[in-house]
Amino acid sequence: MVKKNEILTLTIEDLTHEGFGVGKVDGYPLFIEGALPGERVQIKVVRVNKNFGYGKLLHIEQQSDERIESTHECGGCRLQHMSYELELQMKHDQVKNVMQKIAHLDHVPVHEPIRMTEPWRYRNKVQMPVGERNGRLITGFYRPRSHDIIEMTEPCLAQETLVDGIIETIRDQANALGIRTYNEKSHRGTLRHIIVRVGQKTNEAMVIIVTRTKMLPHTNELIEAIREKHPHVTSIMHNINERRTNVIFGDVTRNLWGESYIHEQIGDLTFAISARSFFQVNTTQTEILYEKTLEYAKIGANDVVVDAYCGTGSISLFLAQQAKKVYGVEIVPEAVSDAKKNARLNDIKNAEFVVGAAEKIMPWWKDQGLQPNVIVVDPPRKGCDEKLLQAMIDMAPERIVYVSCNPATLARDLKILEVGGFETKEIQPVDMFPRTHHVELVALMSRE
Repeated sequence: MVKKNEILTLTIEDLTHEGFGVGKVDGYPLFIEGALPGERVQIKVVRVNKNFGYGKLLHIEQQSDERIESTHECGGCRLQHMSYELELQMKHDQVKNVMQKIAHLDHVPVHEPIRMTEPWRYRNKVQMPVGERNGRLITGFYRPRSHDIIEMTEPCLAQETLVDGIIETIRDQANALGIRTYNEKSHRGTLRHIIVRVGQKTNEAMVIIVTRTKMLPHTNELIEAIREKHPHVTSIMHNINERRTNVIFGDVTRNLWGESYIHEQIGDLTFAISARSFFQVNTTQTEILYEKTLEYAKIGANDVVVDAYCGTGSISLFLAQQAKKVYGVEIVPEAVSDAKKNARLNDIKNAEFVVGAAEKIMPWWKDQGLQPNVIVVDPPRKGCDEKLLQAMIDMAPERIVYVSCNPATLARDLKILEVGGFETKEIQPVDMFPRTHHVELVALMSRE
């Protein structure tokens, strides 16, 4: 039996879907963060469950050729110790495994992930918690599985270069002005998070300062410091989150200076992005993802398309360029407002957006006689609601294009749609989040 705190030497045989190395003791698997296949490592057992355990990497006796030097230690880019080639192989294997084990789609082609040419400097949105250490404010990212902030003393290599320095300016100015950070335990203090969004193609930046208090102290001084040092900032917003919660945003967002939107371009379309709008964090790969979605949709000039979970309408407007009509449904009112704004911004008149739950709106559309040729769905990580899947089956489109950020829930939903009369044709992973274990997917289904 493996015991907690035991020191062991293991050979790493495989990787989990999160990138943990897998070593075994008499068939009992231990998951070790930071270990790579082929390595001989010394570990300390830190947790023991019935069927598996976890170990802490102490020393690497024999190193893999796929190991590279890590640049930062935080809860974000947790695969930076492995080569990009091994990371892509891990993601490819992960998708194939869940399609086989959950959906039983062994026969369906899972293509190799579409990679980034340069897997750094891709994040167009960065949100950093603000903490306090030795009487001064610090910003950084949380240590894995904790709320302990690892202070960032140099720019994060995953974030877009336009972000560099903005958070540092706000933090240092707030510190000089005596603005205190929010304390989770006492529920006191002011400054909770600093968020920066950028348009990579437009060079516009938005700053969002999140506070517990309704008022942001020294507002004018903060605005002046940001504008002086970062002229590409075109929007400064204040979000109020008075709740005792780990959720970053509160319900109220107000404009402090400039526009309430920044703009980004994908293909020949321009999108207005507000403080709380959902927009993919990797602009470069988003264009590739949408092109693959269009390819799978095979939209003709007379086709009617439904876009479920349409968000701010980014996919909808791409579809509308080729379709006769696109109907988008989204439960977040602010997102639908942004979608309508984006349609006007691009002079697209054949896209209609509705606020509501897709699982309720789509059956109503069907009762009104709407018969889409194609349904595109891009749900959150939890996947589609069962009622929505049934609505898709009842609408009986020629094709379903399913965009997903979670291979496991995608596999679960594909299995249900297969029973409902659709056949999965192929799956294309797109590496939207390099140096993390996350991967985006596009699946094509046709009605049998």
